[in-house]
This record gives sequence, C-alpha cells and structure tokens, in this order.
Amino acid sequence: MKAWQPLLLLLLLTLFVLPLGVLAAYAVSPFWRYPQVLPEQLDYRALHFVRMQAWAIGRMLASSVLYAVLTAGLTFFVCLAPAQALARNRFRGQTLLEGMLLTPALVPAMTFSMGVHVLFIRLGLTDSLLGVVLVLTVFSYPYMLRALVAGFQAMDPRYAACAANLGAGPLRRALCVELPLLLPSALAGGVVVFLVAFSEYFLVFLIGGGAVNSYATYVFPYMASSDRSLASVLTLIFLTVPILLFALLEILLGRHLARASAQ
Repeated sequence: MKAWQPLLLLLLLTLFVLPLGVLAAYAVSPFWRYPQVLPEQLDYRALHFVRMQAWAIGRMLASSVLYAVLTAGLTFFVCLAPAQALARNRFRGQTLLEGMLLTPALVPAMTFSMGVHVLFIRLGLTDSLLGVVLVLTVFSYPYMLRALVAGFQAMDPRYAACAANLGAGPLRRALCVELPLLLPSALAGGVVVFLVAFSEYFLVFLIGGGAVNSYATYVFPYMASSDRSLASVLTLIFLTVPILLFALLEILLGRHLARASAQ
C-alpha cells in the first residue's frame, strides 16, 4: 500500500463520520447552537418518539425496501438484453441510441414525472405498488444498463461458446455461465438502483398518491420542520438501511468469489 493511501482513507472516513457525529449530537440535543463546542443539555424526546412510533417507522421502512428491491430486480431483467446487444455489437448510431437510453438519468425528476403521471392515470397504475415500481424502473434503469454493459464488455464470450460446444443450450449458458460472471456488475448496478428508488420522494409521492407507504415521504415533513432532533434521528435510521445493504452484499459477494476461486 502506498504512503498516501492510508491518509486518503482516513480523510474519507473523517468526512463520513463527522456529519454522522453532528446528527447524533442533534438527536439528543436539539438546542445545541453555535458557538457551543459540545452540547450542554441533553434531551431524549426524539428517541422516545422513535420508540413510540417504532411500528409505523418499521412499516414505512419495509415498504420502501420492498419497492426498492422490486425495482432493482425489474431493472435487471429489463436491461439484460439491451445491455448484451450494446456490449456485443457495433452499429451505426449506437452512441446516439445509448445516449437516448440514458436520458431518464439526465432529466429532472419533476420534469420527467409530469408526463408519466398523466399516462399512469390513464392506465390505472396510480396509487398502487405496481405503478411505483414501474415509474422507478423507468427513472433508474440507466444505472443498471451502464453496469450491465460494462459487465458484458468485460466478459469473454468464449466462455459461452465453450459451453455451447459442450452441448449447453441458451438458457443453461445464461444461468450457469453468463449470470455468475455478470454478478458483480449486476450487484453494482442493483445497489445504485436500490438507493435511487429507496431515497426517491417526489415520484413515489406522485404515483403512489399516499397509498404506498414510503419512508422518504414519512421523513420529509420532519426534515422541512425546525425540529432538528427528530429530523436527525430519522435520518440516522434512514442511513442504516444502505449501510446494512452494503455489509450484506460485501459478505455475499466475498463468499461467492471465494467459492468460485476454490472451484
């Protein structure tokens, strides 16, 4: 390891931990103000509120995790064939096509959602979990598409050709050869899609119409209020989901790679 790398890791860790420390301080000291270096008075009202509202908070988190996971899964299946076609073929206008496919990630959510909302009303998809998952899929699939394109480009097509020579059909080649090799890219794209869907407020509120529980919708009024204590506690709870997700994926991916290398 080079000499500057530990310093860079320390800097990144500091930049990540310091804001969390401020949130933790505000969670138990809503009256902490400048120029006080440390809080002088502790108030556990926000923690008591979380304990009293644990069932509602858990329900909101579970709903948000559900539609975020469904969105990540749907984007994977939607992007699988286009990503393979873009990675394995070269044709005129490919760059323009890729740019058009990536436009949902470049358009502001409010601009994107107005036309989609009218369309979903006509299709009867508003105020439903299906509508929320579909609109989040349309909005976030570019992140999965780019990850899968990179995964297919890094994958040697001769693996699938060898499997075909040994008698494996298209489905078996996809399940036993290509998908295991594509797993790291799929997980990378899935994590980004999950985070985008889990943290999205406007689209879920607009399409879900309040019928679909969302933690972002639940937290937003507290974030906009002057109650720093409640906003800090709920934000810390919000951060636990992606942190646990990253830890789980790190463990699962590490075991998969270790098992694959052992074989």
